[in-house]
Amino acid sequence: MKKNLTAIRNWEESQRPREKFLQRGPQALSTEELIAIIIGSGTKEKNAIELSREILQAADNNLGHLARFTFEEFSKFDGIGSCKAVSLMTVFELSRRYQIQQAPPLPQIYSSATAVQNISPLLKDLSHEECWIMYLNRSNRLIAKEKLSSGGLSSTVLDVKMVLKKAMGKLASSIILVHNHPSGNRTPGKDDIAQTRRLSDAAKLCDISLLDHIIIAGDSYFSFADDGSLQ
Repeated sequence: MKKNLTAIRNWEESQRPREKFLQRGPQALSTEELIAIIIGSGTKEKNAIELSREILQAADNNLGHLARFTFEEFSKFDGIGSCKAVSLMTVFELSRRYQIQQAPPLPQIYSSATAVQNISPLLKDLSHEECWIMYLNRSNRLIAKEKLSSGGLSSTVLDVKMVLKKAMGKLASSIILVHNHPSGNRTPGKDDIAQTRRLSDAAKLCDISLLDHIIIAGDSYFSFADDGSLQ
């Protein structure tokens, strides 16, 4: 049988991803080599590095885009079964949780930028829309943040009564509405504007201020407050 020269096991030991990792550290490896370690093996036609390169190219060589891949999107690659797809998604989920833990506990939210810094890791890489609320006390310190709804690719539904009931239960003085646009377009749509107005008007009746409505779009965002369009 002809020897497969492309198989990683046939490479010099110092060039194999795992051995290189142990000998020289993770910084010495390319992104495709690190992904190859995660997936472990390729197919008869391509080795793990070639398969990793194919996956990266499908994400435009952007790890932020790759982090949004669903189980189905990972599984469409020949050589990526359910176990490998889950392993890849697990790595990105751990990365998201690490970023969340880096945010200081109960920070003071004094601008849209500080709000985004606190909540963006939860939303910026998702492939579907989610709607979150940040609850603040009178000093604009974050009491809590929680997900209200999770929708499809295009929209989420905001339950104003539930938002205000939870805000009053937490003795919040103000709230910030946050949701994401998986498309990467940060421009608010008609529904976004209508929901903002509806929540703002209802919150005033409960002596609660809607400080902002923020739309997370990848690494960028839109702030109704900064735009001057918050009523």
